[in-house]
Amino acid sequence: MSTESLKYFNLGRNLLSGFEQLPDVLPWVNLRFLSLSSNMFHGPLPIPAASTLGYEVQDNNFAGEVPPGICNLSSLLALDMSNNNFSGMIPQCFGNFSDHLTLLLLGNNSFHGTLPQTYTNKSNLRMLDVSQNQLQGQLPRSLANCLMLETLILSNNNLSDVFPIWLGTLPELKLLAMRHNGFHGVIGKPKNNQRFPKLRLLDMSYNNFTGQFLAEYIFSEYAMRPNVTVSQTTYIDADISYESGNGVITLSYGSTITITSKGVDRYYSKIQEAFAVIDISSNKFEGKIDDWIGNLKGLISLNISNNLLTGGIPSFLGNLTQLESLDLSNNKLSGEIPQQLAQLTFLAKFNVSHNNLTGPIPSGSQLRGFNVTSYEGNSGLCGDPLPKKCGNSDTPAQLPPSGTEDSSSGFGIEFDWKFVLSGFGSGLVVGVVLADVAITRRPVMFLEIVGTLIRLMGRIRRWKRSGRFI
Repeated sequence: MSTESLKYFNLGRNLLSGFEQLPDVLPWVNLRFLSLSSNMFHGPLPIPAASTLGYEVQDNNFAGEVPPGICNLSSLLALDMSNNNFSGMIPQCFGNFSDHLTLLLLGNNSFHGTLPQTYTNKSNLRMLDVSQNQLQGQLPRSLANCLMLETLILSNNNLSDVFPIWLGTLPELKLLAMRHNGFHGVIGKPKNNQRFPKLRLLDMSYNNFTGQFLAEYIFSEYAMRPNVTVSQTTYIDADISYESGNGVITLSYGSTITITSKGVDRYYSKIQEAFAVIDISSNKFEGKIDDWIGNLKGLISLNISNNLLTGGIPSFLGNLTQLESLDLSNNKLSGEIPQQLAQLTFLAKFNVSHNNLTGPIPSGSQLRGFNVTSYEGNSGLCGDPLPKKCGNSDTPAQLPPSGTEDSSSGFGIEFDWKFVLSGFGSGLVVGVVLADVAITRRPVMFLEIVGTLIRLMGRIRRWKRSGRFI
């Protein structure tokens, strides 16, 4: 093929392992788009012509440092180098590219060092994914210049910084994933109450955040409303057009992410704009569950597990009727499970295990249909699916007053037959008196009285038989 006429070249999704004679710079001088993705290419990264607008090499075995010649591609709109074996530092020129670059995907490699430091206020960057590398240091504050940024994925690195509340100035940011890093500290109040205006997916799990999680500092009630998009088929993506020999070809690049949903890590190759997730699990957050969460009516998944949260489970969670997954496990929550949670008819995953919860599991709802593991580690809980029952199955059991013995430890059966026996032996009046004692006194005291009366009745019967009782 002519090295001057070829503009669009797609070799993706084959079993190719390399070029017969691979030059350092590929020969097609007017190339607009080149895809080598999903093959078995290996060795150093080949550099296409400076005219290239889109370059895809993801899902191969390319290795080594990125050649300096990549910085000649100053007109790039899309660069996808994810899922390879690249090492070394991310070229600083990638930050300078942001005036044109729309898509930069570098995830799942072995890059180390810091992120590029320079992003200008002319940036056109919409997606940045550097997850699953070995990056360190703080986030460059110049990211706040990327006013078109919609997706920022930083997960699974060694980044160390406070929560980037300053990213709340980004008007288009919808997805922020920063799980498995060294982010730390208390989330402070933003200046001028500037919340993230469009953020719908936040994953900050497995970090070292402390203090109280105040959702009102981060989320806009407007952005988290239900059915925020026109249809459920709208995705977080970016369309980029390339010139080819037969006209213009438009390719759509979607955000991909792995998040914990419904209790397991799930890989999403596409993310609907209507998808609303908060995952703050495995940190050191403390205090009560923030009331502001009750305003985020579009939430589909809420995971606050493995923290130090105290207080009760708030009833306002029952207003989040879109919830499909709710994980409150491994905290220090106390009190009863609110009956309002029975309104969450879409729940497919529910976990409150390993807290200090008490009382009955709400009856007449799907909450009783979850596995026993959803409730284990709460010695005060009772009712299906737990083996510990609550007494009268038709009404919620009343907990014993503080400092008294637990009446559900086997006394229930003894109470029933001894009550009948005592009533039978001593007449209606004694039975009524004993019923009052049973209700208003401790069960142990009642059993002692019953035992005394039974022994007394036995003596009376023996006296009658001996003729000494008149």
